[in-house]
Amino acid sequence: MLQAHKFYINFKKECHKWIDKTQISKKIPNSKSKIQKPKSYDLPSTVFYLGLTYFLTAGLVSCSNFSFFGINALGANVTPIRELRSQPDSNTTVYIQGKVEKIAPLLQRRAYLVRDETGKIWAITNQTNLRVGDQVVIKGKIRYRSIPIAGREYGEVYVEEK
Repeated sequence: MLQAHKFYINFKKECHKWIDKTQISKKIPNSKSKIQKPKSYDLPSTVFYLGLTYFLTAGLVSCSNFSFFGINALGANVTPIRELRSQPDSNTTVYIQGKVEKIAPLLQRRAYLVRDETGKIWAITNQTNLRVGDQVVIKGKIRYRSIPIAGREYGEVYVEEK
């Protein structure tokens, strides 16, 4: 028991010495220690890494369906579907962006009902790999098909991809 008590007293003294030593060295810097210079950055490597970060971020954004003020990540000016109803058969090339709601198979093509925040429109295209729920951007011309029934017009505006 006496040896354990001596060990404890010596251990306590050593701990206090170590604590006192570390506190003194924090208060009074050692005159022999070198003053560390701030890390200098190599300008060409910094520019390289910033440029690499920029291009990787731009690449990731361009692969998504990101759009900002009607311009999608690819730079194409996307027309809201609501605006297409006012210009039937104008033979204007437009980009529409939205989610596929329905699919109608045709002989050699497919018709997709595309919806965005402003409305929905049929888009006829050669693409056969789209599924319901897919986000799409389709480039095509505005067309109008007249369907008169019993003296009333039931025509439909649609987008035809070329």
